[in-house]
Amino acid sequence: MNGESFKKGLKDGIPIGLGYFAVSFAFGMMAAAGGLTVWQAGLISLTNLTSAGQFAGLEIIVAGGSYWEMALTQLIINLRYCLMSFSLGQKLMRDKPWGHRFLVAFGITDEIFGISASQSGRINPFYNYGAMCMGIPGWTLGTVLGAFFGSILPDYLMSALSVAIYGMFIAIIVPASRKSRPVFGVVLGAMFISTMFKVVPLLNRVTSGFVIIITTLLVAGIAAAAAPVKEEEGA
Repeated sequence: MNGESFKKGLKDGIPIGLGYFAVSFAFGMMAAAGGLTVWQAGLISLTNLTSAGQFAGLEIIVAGGSYWEMALTQLIINLRYCLMSFSLGQKLMRDKPWGHRFLVAFGITDEIFGISASQSGRINPFYNYGAMCMGIPGWTLGTVLGAFFGSILPDYLMSALSVAIYGMFIAIIVPASRKSRPVFGVVLGAMFISTMFKVVPLLNRVTSGFVIIITTLLVAGIAAAAAPVKEEEGA
């Protein structure tokens, strides 16, 4: 039964691993441009598995931010994984040792949580291990290759390829913004507040890590109060 669950996890995790490879390649390029070595970039991806958290953390590293900035930023950005872990923990098989919960929690990402939560009945932790065996190597290998090529490509080519990174983010936010007015408002609000921190005197002295923290708390708080998710929508 464990073997069958593991194979199913491997199969369901193939598209996740391929998608992670593409996104993490961009992260590796940014890491190389920021002065990180190939092994440093690869180690970050191997031990973190969080796209938004890693991109934000990389910005703090490059800017020379403090450990407090890094810790608070990662806590806020990755807090959703705690909720996912609680939810997924209710679906795991009860007869499995508790140690499996810690291993499963390490590999929880938005996509792996999505395929796991969609499974009917109780979840065998080996299903998650199979998905992790696709997702983790895809994310790490993409980062390593991105950092490697980013460290050897000429500057003008790196500048051209860096445009693709912004295109990736645009491709993520535009479809969601078109479907939901609150999401559109969140995007505009985040852009406005971030711009204020860049151009307003005194505010432009705030480090990038705290800008991320303040922007996230302000925009998310206002959005939660102004456009709360209805009970039937969150079901």
